Amino acid sequence: MSDDIQKQFNDRLARYQAAIALEMPDRIPISAGSNYFAEIYAGNTNQEFIYNSDQWIESDRRFVRDFPEVDNLRSGRLWGPYIDAVGWNMYKLPGREISPTIQFQFIEGERMKKDEYDLLIRNPAEFIFERVLPRVFNEFAERGSMRSYIAFLKAGMGAMMMGDLVRKRFEHLEKELGMPLPMVGSITSPFDCLADGLRGLNGIMVDIFKQPDKVKEACDAIVPHIVNIALSSADPLRRYPIHMPLHRGCRPFLSPRQFDEFYWPPLKKTMMMLIDAGYTIRPYLEGDWGSNWYHFRELPRGKLLLDIDGPGDIHKAKEELGDWQCIAGGVPDSTLILGTPEDVRSKVKHLCETVGKDGGYIINGGNGIPYDTKPENYRAMIDAVLEYGRYKDTIDFEPLVNPNPPQGWTPLPKGVITPWEDKLRELGEIQGNARLIREGWELFENRAFYWLWTWIW
Repeated sequence: MSDDIQKQFNDRLARYQAAIALEMPDRIPISAGSNYFAEIYAGNTNQEFIYNSDQWIESDRRFVRDFPEVDNLRSGRLWGPYIDAVGWNMYKLPGREISPTIQFQFIEGERMKKDEYDLLIRNPAEFIFERVLPRVFNEFAERGSMRSYIAFLKAGMGAMMMGDLVRKRFEHLEKELGMPLPMVGSITSPFDCLADGLRGLNGIMVDIFKQPDKVKEACDAIVPHIVNIALSSADPLRRYPIHMPLHRGCRPFLSPRQFDEFYWPPLKKTMMMLIDAGYTIRPYLEGDWGSNWYHFRELPRGKLLLDIDGPGDIHKAKEELGDWQCIAGGVPDSTLILGTPEDVRSKVKHLCETVGKDGGYIINGGNGIPYDTKPENYRAMIDAVLEYGRYKDTIDFEPLVNPNPPQGWTPLPKGVITPWEDKLRELGEIQGNARLIREGWELFENRAFYWLWTWIW
């Protein structure tokens, strides 16, 4: 990395981290969160950016060249060939079931039956493998067939290939373009894990009335696995927040009483475990969380970056949370897609002068920049931030890099399918260094265990 690229990287990262920590950077950061605008801007259809990974780095390169003022960039997270290899049926993909020019779509469904809570609570790995995967992997439908075995072989190879693609993309962004990431690692809340990928909306809404204790017990059982998944995929240098899209925690899904009873306790526990491990978190508050977001004041100050979705009131969020947690958002999707540059400029000016006052604010759409945003509107947003969103001439904040967990932090036991003790009994007497054999065994056990969880939301 050249000195110039290193400086660009450090300045962008410092500006971003300062805002999250409620310090005052030189200006309001521009951080889009997760989105696909960069790939579409580079000339790809929605199908092409999901299926053609060769275009990912070139899309990033072109986007950063044309919008160098952006402070970090993260684009797509789905790779079509990997999904097709196992027949993952939780999404409709552009160019496959739907038009190649529209966004992928989540398919609501019941992938866990109402009488299976005890199985999930007692042995989550066995439950996912034996009950859930046959329902979400079309290629696994005929158990014991050659096709099902090959599907798992392809899935293992796909996981390695996907990891390599993501790693190369991240390295290119940092070392070639001087561009930090807005987040590394992604998980959902324990309740959403049940409500999205397993029971579905209909199922979970019935369960909280008919078997509320099972819902709570299941959420508690999920917490340590979600935390370990997040930590295994997070930035080891603790520079970036962990992404946490939150779905069912807003009205009309849950009343405030139901939120307090079912949603918040396991979510708070999960977040505190991640914060205790030295990380910040970037929750996406999908929908309107206005009646519930006061809970985020229960967490340590300056540890969250809250993406306020379009239905939420960004001004109310600033008033109620702005002195405690950083917030992002405020530019309506409709304005970016249908408005004029002057519309965008006027909106951003107002946001800079109100929500952006005194720091703790990052410009963004609801959660990202819509893929069909007009490029001239995106340019107008950036230019308005540069004109109206400046606090001072220097950043005066050193980027935070910490490869070591906080003193006194104790990691959770990692998940395994076959414990080392069972494997050791099978091996019998070890002739050499048992630690070396155990470390290799548990490395693959841990990765296999958490690979199972990646398919249920």
